Amino acid sequence: MKGLVAIIVLAVIWASGFLAFVARVERSTPPRDPGRAQGVVALTGAGSNERIGAAMELLENGRAQRMLVSGVSREASREDIRMVSRAARRLYDCCVDLGFSAANTVGNARETQDWARAMRFDSLIVVTADYHMPRAMLELRGAMPDARLVAYPVRTSVVDPARWWRTTGGVRLMVGEYSKYLAILGREAVLSLGGRPEPAAAAKKG
Repeated sequence: MKGLVAIIVLAVIWASGFLAFVARVERSTPPRDPGRAQGVVALTGAGSNERIGAAMELLENGRAQRMLVSGVSREASREDIRMVSRAARRLYDCCVDLGFSAANTVGNARETQDWARAMRFDSLIVVTADYHMPRAMLELRGAMPDARLVAYPVRTSVVDPARWWRTTGGVRLMVGEYSKYLAILGREAVLSLGGRPEPAAAAKKG
């Protein structure tokens, strides 16, 4: 009986946290004015067109000096990304960098860290899908604890956080994203007690 009660309590806690997570995602868009930073980073993934387009708009509006597109497919050409971003060639050629090494969010964080270090940037606007932003910011802040990171979440065609429960795909995505988010919170709690590994080692595990 005690075991059943414990399971019910855990289920209620999980469900409450999940609903709070979904509400947070829903409230995050439209994004607030991010102000200005040295760089803007677009993290690729589902809904990449919207992510890259939003980051490019920030660059065009003078919100940053330079832009990184992190996690670009090795099959994509530089011209492919320019077409997706709908960028003017002059601005694109001078101020947009492509990162091909990241295969997941941990890799995005490492790639962004390396780029910012090479550019000597310590302030970044981070652009990704609204549902992905909580997890992305955890990874980036873990990799770049001394940088000023401003979240700029964008709504994508992948899922509507206000109606996620209407489709099997929406339920799977939101539950999966929340579960990954919890896993990172747990990892960060453990690391805070036992010391953080080097970023390279963390990227290999992610």
